[in-house]
Amino acid sequence: MNKAQLVEAIADKVGGRQQAADAVDAVLDAVVRAVVSGDRVSVTGFGSFEKVDRPARYARNPQTGERVRVKKTSVPRFRAGQGFKDLVSGSKKLPKNDVAVKKAPKGSLSGGASATVKKAAAKKATTAKKAAAKKTTAKKTVAKKATTAKKATAKKTTAKKAAKTATAKKTTAKKTAKAATAKKTTAKKAAAKKAPAKKATAKKAPAKKSTARKTTAKKATARKK
Repeated sequence: MNKAQLVEAIADKVGGRQQAADAVDAVLDAVVRAVVSGDRVSVTGFGSFEKVDRPARYARNPQTGERVRVKKTSVPRFRAGQGFKDLVSGSKKLPKNDVAVKKAPKGSLSGGASATVKKAAAKKATTAKKAAAKKTTAKKTVAKKATTAKKATAKKTTAKKAAKTATAKKTTAKKTAKAATAKKTTAKKAAAKKAPAKKATAKKAPAKKSTARKTTAKKATARKK
């Protein structure tokens, strides 16, 4: 049975072929949209439609036997409900004057505005909040690291300046000490130069005195004679 035959099969029950076509299109569109978005569409007694993720794997080409790598993909999956299975297996008989799959009670359908969709939306919202919280935490961590790095750089710069200042002070002190030593050396040299002249003068003075004594002695001798 194709889509057109399905429409013809339900046309009498829904009031016409156009209404049946619209109903089939609406049902199929709702199922496809829900499965693509990751929701699970479940009809009690009939089955469920869901999206299944397949990881990357290796397969073999049936014609050549060559090993081929298959990329990661997602596929739709239909799982028949227990009532559908029982009817197909023959453990239950198809009702003559009733529908094969009875209407499900309220809240048993998934997709659209059902409880499953609401749960999926809640999960997505929670995941988004967690992701936002992680991003905020990461930003705060980066900001803290940047602040710590700036402080460390500032401390290193201050330490370098202090070291330069201490070196400059030591250099100045050395220069001052050298200047003082040079002054002392100059003073000593000047004192050494002046000292011999005084000694010579002192030595000459006794010579004059001895000459004067000799002259006085000569005069005294001459008088005695």
